Amino acid sequence: MEKSFSESYASAGVDVTAGYKSVELIKSHVAKTKIPGVLSQIGGFGGLFELNTKEMKEPVLVSGTDGVGTKIKLAFLMDKHDTIGIDCVAMCVNDVACSGAKPLFFLDYIACGKNYPEKIEQIVKGVAEGCVQSGCALVGGETAEHPGLMPEEEYDLAGFSVGIADKEKLVSGENLKAGDVLIGVASSGVHSNGFSLVRKVFNIDSKQVLETYYDELGKTLGEELLTPTRIYVKALCALMNEVKVNAISHITGGGFYENVPRMLKDGVKAVVNKNELFKLPIFDLIAKAGNIPERDMFNTFNMGTGLIIAVDKENAQKAIEILEGCGEKAKVIGAIENGETGVELC
Repeated sequence: MEKSFSESYASAGVDVTAGYKSVELIKSHVAKTKIPGVLSQIGGFGGLFELNTKEMKEPVLVSGTDGVGTKIKLAFLMDKHDTIGIDCVAMCVNDVACSGAKPLFFLDYIACGKNYPEKIEQIVKGVAEGCVQSGCALVGGETAEHPGLMPEEEYDLAGFSVGIADKEKLVSGENLKAGDVLIGVASSGVHSNGFSLVRKVFNIDSKQVLETYYDELGKTLGEELLTPTRIYVKALCALMNEVKVNAISHITGGGFYENVPRMLKDGVKAVVNKNELFKLPIFDLIAKAGNIPERDMFNTFNMGTGLIIAVDKENAQKAIEILEGCGEKAKVIGAIENGETGVELC
C-alpha cells in the first residue's frame, strides 16, 4: 500500500509568516537610514542606489564585508540584541573609510535557527543605528531561517558595505615617509575582535557571569563587553576633507602586529609609544584574569586605540583638532621611521 505524504514549509521548521512580520517591523528602522541616492524600498529583489560622480575625476567603488565573531554569543546570553548590529556595520564601514572612501550603502544577512520577528527587529534596529552613525543607507538584507542547522535561539549576523572615492584621494600608504606622525584615536572598548579569548578568560557560559560587577569598570562585565564598536566614518571623512592623510590602520583582529603593517609601504616602520595609547580598564582586567603576556594582548586587541592615522608632521595638530571636533579622542602616539617594514612598540 502506497504511503501518502503531505508536508508544508512550516512543518519543516520555516515560518514564512514570521518573515513577513519581521519585514513589517523593521521598515521604520530602515527608513531612518535613507539618504540621497536610494531608489528602492525594502522588500524588493535588489537594493538600488544612484551614483552621483559628477564632481569626481575617476570614481572608485570600495567594498567591505565582515561579521561580529563570537561577540554574538554574549548577545544570546544577555538576551540583548539591539547593539550587535552597530558592531556589524562598524566592522564594514570603518574598513571602507580607511581606504579614503565614503560609505554609501549597507546590506545585512541574518541566519537564524528560528525567526522571532521581535528579535529580528532588535537586530536590524542596531544595524540601522550603525548606518545612521556612518551616514550610509540600509538598502536591503536577508533573514534566513535554518531549522536543524542552528539552535532556535541563535543567529549569526554579517554585512556588506560599498563606498566611493575619487581615485586621487584614495588612502593607500604610498605617500608614507619617515617623519610622518602617527595619531591614535580612542576605541570604545574591545570592539568586535578577540572574543573567543575573552570568553575563555572569564569562562563566559552564563548570564550570571556577565552580570558580575567590576569596580575597575564601573559597570558589569556584560555591559562593558557589549559596548558597540566605535564608528569612525564621519570623523575620517571630515579629516580627509581638510588634511592630507597618508595612511590609516583600523585595529581589528590581530591587534597592532597584524594591522599596523597593513598601512605601511616597504622601507618604513611604525614606531608606537605604548605609554601614549588610550588606557581602558577592560584590557588590564583581561590580561590579569587570563595571565596573558603583553605581546599577546597587543597581537589580539586594540588596547584602547581603534585607529592609527599617519599624517605629515605639520598637519598633526590640525588633524587632532578636527577629530576631536567630531567627538573623538585623539593624540600623537608615535611616528614613521625608516627601517624594516613592521610595527615597533616601545
